[in-house]
Amino acid sequence: MLKLTYTERSFYLECLTLSLEEWVAQRAILALRVGQSFHIEPSTASFLLPADLPGIERLKAEVLLDDGGIIALSSGDADYTEVILRGSWLSDGLEEAVGVFVTAISDLTEFYVHKLWQEAQTCASVMSE
Repeated sequence: MLKLTYTERSFYLECLTLSLEEWVAQRAILALRVGQSFHIEPSTASFLLPADLPGIERLKAEVLLDDGGIIALSSGDADYTEVILRGSWLSDGLEEAVGVFVTAISDLTEFYVHKLWQEAQTCASVMSE
């Protein structure tokens, strides 16, 4: 399962071993116990990866094998590849810009997405120093 946590300034991507259903159930139980609002709806999320990132071609090959249409890639310009995911948006329902997006695709595709995102973060950190 991929989990994208959105904050006011950025997002963080994690690859979790729990199933989507288990994670959502745990999150719902937590919200119930602490008295927090809980809102869930079908949604999409997207983020950019550098088009010249080593391994991006392997991700493109994996996406072609995906039957479910949960993940798509778009080459909008020469510098970046957009990763588009279908899944569920979870929030407290009050501030829609802050929340968690979760989706489940094949383990191998999740691995490549997470690895490439981590590499992109490393590249961005090195460039900003």
